[in-house]
Amino acid sequence: MAISNELLSTTLYDIRDKEVDNLYKRTAFLDSCRKLNGVETISGGIKIQRALSFFEHSSLTQLVNGYEPINLSVADTMVPAIYDWTDLVQPVVISEKEESENSGELAIIKILEARMRNVMSHFKRDVNKQILQGGVTAASNLNTLNGVLTGGFLENSAVGTQTGVVGGLSKATAPTRGWSNQFGDAVDAFGTNGLAQMYQIHSGMTNVTAMGQFALAIASGAGFQNYKRVIQANERYVDLKTLDAGRMALAFADGVVEQDLDMPTSASADEEYTMYFLNFDGIKLVIHGDYDFAVKPFETIPTHALRTARVCWKGQLVADHLGSQGVLVDGNTF
Repeated sequence: MAISNELLSTTLYDIRDKEVDNLYKRTAFLDSCRKLNGVETISGGIKIQRALSFFEHSSLTQLVNGYEPINLSVADTMVPAIYDWTDLVQPVVISEKEESENSGELAIIKILEARMRNVMSHFKRDVNKQILQGGVTAASNLNTLNGVLTGGFLENSAVGTQTGVVGGLSKATAPTRGWSNQFGDAVDAFGTNGLAQMYQIHSGMTNVTAMGQFALAIASGAGFQNYKRVIQANERYVDLKTLDAGRMALAFADGVVEQDLDMPTSASADEEYTMYFLNFDGIKLVIHGDYDFAVKPFETIPTHALRTARVCWKGQLVADHLGSQGVLVDGNTF
């Protein structure tokens, strides 16, 4: 007797919770997002609108004798950044042929578990790669940190020279303290320049923001090893922490450095991104509450000999304050 769509769906719901947890744990960006208040759930809307405050609301008045008039002129300090949603869906499919060749509920459920793990692994791979590197066709509407690409958040140029458009706001015209990311260049010599540039980026992030603090630097494989090599050579204390899913991290300032092989690299030095520096008070992964890897029930497809369910995600990477983020380039060579 065939398993009902209801039982298959209930099984998938149960599997989903564990697999979503694993999805976050296995990547530095997604796991840190979740743990450090970088994930924000909202209930809907045609677009995602963020109210940014860059300009001064009022002016300071110094009192000398106590009778000076106070300057009460005020300005509208709120500027909206607007983002489109990204909708992603991936099916979980089981055919009548598979059901007939695998007798019993347990056998079918094992197939279902394997399919769900596979689907969630693909979700993790594509979402993480698009955020860090960009260029994932199936998730191209999801914003990326890679500022070499159009709309990418973190540009490989100095504050005051950046021209990208993020959330509909141009870095060329918005106040640089809030909407231009910090930038450092190791000039293909991490051993000589890397650590100093990292601290320069960190200092810039700290000085321009009243929002939270630096939390995470995501490094390329070479960048991570170069940083480890530098702090060992300088006899600095290496705080090597074991994180979820066996990930490793090194301490830096008030955060950590982790490696991710999805960091963008290229033969062009201008595209060799060594580290992203992130403050999760100024950057968020916004997710629709009804589509946070939501599982839609199994349905029988009349025109095909199969049944399918869908895993759905609706969200977007948004920025509230790019001045509290940074990027180090050209540090993959020691």
